[in-house]
Amino acid sequence: MNALESLFAEKLLKIKAIKLQPKNPFTWASGWKSPFYCDNRKTLSYPALRNFVKCEIARLVLENFPEVDAIAGVATGAIPQGALVADLLNLPFVYVRSKPKDHGLENLIEGDLRPNMKVVVIEDLISTGGSSLKAVEAIRRDGCEVIGMVASYTYGFPVAEQAFKEANVKLLTLTNYEAVLKVAVNIGYVDQEDIPTLNEWRKDPAHWDAK
Repeated sequence: MNALESLFAEKLLKIKAIKLQPKNPFTWASGWKSPFYCDNRKTLSYPALRNFVKCEIARLVLENFPEVDAIAGVATGAIPQGALVADLLNLPFVYVRSKPKDHGLENLIEGDLRPNMKVVVIEDLISTGGSSLKAVEAIRRDGCEVIGMVASYTYGFPVAEQAFKEANVKLLTLTNYEAVLKVAVNIGYVDQEDIPTLNEWRKDPAHWDAK
């Protein structure tokens, strides 16, 4: 766990962006049941933290993808972060819908990308990676090159890591499940009695049963 992962984990916990409901699990978009939920969109409501996220994502972009021509946000969660980062870096910004809108121009990508642009995709959270990589596919179909993705948080599931590897997408994140849980345990945010449940879920989240 590096300093950034630990620091951002602390900040997420401070604003109670981490929710634990072992007895009443959340249902993700993938259909998975989970006792753990990271609502890092709450960072938008805290100006200092919002600026922290913006600056740290921008720093990772510049350090790892200096050739970037444009920033793309994945709808809807990463639209604000992506726009903030693009503004800070003075780069073009687009966002990618989960599906084309059903009226008007029926766009899937909102904004203008020129062919052969080098694009960095911004995401708020990575679980299975499915929706994030659909955005990557859309940008590639538009004739551009996705040179990487930066997300605020990842659960680090093997299925997602494999999907990103197969899609040849370099993924960087501000923090992750392991860092958040370690900090949460250290500060008493997580009850010791909940740790076995979380560990059991983490082993096989696709088939975990709260019962």
